[in-house]
Amino acid sequence: MQNEALLEQVQEIFRDVLDDEEIVLQETSTAEDVEGWDSLTHIQLIVAIEKHFKIKFTSKEILSWKNVGELVDCLAAKLA
Repeated sequence: MQNEALLEQVQEIFRDVLDDEEIVLQETSTAEDVEGWDSLTHIQLIVAIEKHFKIKFTSKEILSWKNVGELVDCLAAKLA
């Protein structure tokens, strides 16, 4: 699956978890760019993404991400 399609699906997960249909994610988006994205919702987002795609991220992977693009890259690698 291409990163653009993955980004769209991740965006829908963000909208659902954060209950905000206005969220528009870019590869450069960070928690500072998205209202409501704090440490607690970060965990909820990760769990929701893992459930949706039926994969698991390691703590090391999660801590290495600097933005949504890196999350999507990691997701794409897991799904490959």
